[in-house]
Amino acid sequence: MPRRSSALRLSLLATVFAAVACQDSSQPIAPGVQPSDALTSQVPAQAQVPDQAALARSIKGFGGLYLDRGVPTVYLTDPSQRGAVERALTAFARAQGVSPSEIRVLRGKFDYQQLDGWFGAATQNALPVAGALYTDLDEANNRVLVAVANANAVGLVRAALASSKIPAGALSIEVRAPIYQVATLQNRIRPIVAGLQIHFGNYLCSIGFNATDQGQASFVTASHCTNHQGGVEGTQYYQPLSSVDGTVIATEVEDPDYIRGGVGCPHGKKCRYSDASRAAYSAGMSYTLGGIAQTSGANNGSLTVTGTLLITNQNTSGNYVVGSQVSKIGRTTGWTRGNITNTCVNTGVSGTNIVQLCQVFVTAGVGGGDSGSDVFSGGGPVTLEGTLWGGDQAGSMFVFSPFKNIQQELGTLVVH
Repeated sequence: MPRRSSALRLSLLATVFAAVACQDSSQPIAPGVQPSDALTSQVPAQAQVPDQAALARSIKGFGGLYLDRGVPTVYLTDPSQRGAVERALTAFARAQGVSPSEIRVLRGKFDYQQLDGWFGAATQNALPVAGALYTDLDEANNRVLVAVANANAVGLVRAALASSKIPAGALSIEVRAPIYQVATLQNRIRPIVAGLQIHFGNYLCSIGFNATDQGQASFVTASHCTNHQGGVEGTQYYQPLSSVDGTVIATEVEDPDYIRGGVGCPHGKKCRYSDASRAAYSAGMSYTLGGIAQTSGANNGSLTVTGTLLITNQNTSGNYVVGSQVSKIGRTTGWTRGNITNTCVNTGVSGTNIVQLCQVFVTAGVGGGDSGSDVFSGGGPVTLEGTLWGGDQAGSMFVFSPFKNIQQELGTLVVH
């Protein structure tokens, strides 16, 4: 979420999924921060994270996989397929420190392919309804989840889905907090690494990760951390503030337009798969490819840089398992770590007509100005997972765009 001027307070975080980067002033302000002159268990290797759609094709009656306190847990409509589950998930189970025989199997009512079809129908028919927030194929509960902003929207969504013929037992409509965009590792630091504060317009955000694109030195941050979300208008960036150092460190060069009517985009909405943009570094600017500013530890509130984490891998599969851990480091709340709670969520951005398709939710701290920050797994050498762009008003959960989605829209990026 971007951070705005002192007139706006972090109370803006009240909106559920606020973009963690800066926003155009014509849109609701994300829980970002405003410029101020006063500066002050690891996820297993992604190669072992299974593709749930592929599991559904190979295991009869597969209904979803998640981690329950580290134990792989699978829904099956046909319990006789347990042997197939153990064979398919041997490497994944051992990466969690359990044997294949310890995989937990629950009886599911619905298989994954059924749920996926209903998930698509829910996205198309529910998200255009006033008060609908997001849709999710909820593999941890063997159902389709539709989140709404208030009780009044529950009946409206049910009516909108009546023709979709989704079984009552496969559908959960729940009142949840909205998602807002959010815009400190706040000092001037060179060479520039991920996680540091950047300033543009009247907003503050965070650097997601350094990258080269066909040899062009760049960094990636959130699309809403530009002067206008979607489309290139040459936003200029400073680090940490233009009032501290007036050197333009980078200029926006890539930020795809949001599209109406694309595949999977609900009627009346405009969509992308990532809230991400790319800025090219100014000539001679010093930066570290693969570097993330490291604070003293996760979830301790520190903004003091104590070292540099190094990205040595990136998750190009886009596969995630509920219950896995990821981290982010951003300019406002520093290093926070938590569990993935929802995967591939079609997420409405509160106060806009934007839907970010196939995003990931994490229970970990976030604040205004954290928009754009890096999301990673691991604690020594790390795997880049994506960029954070939103969170809830309470600052207790964040949303990120997977690296696979970012590359889908920005092209191939070299990140380490």
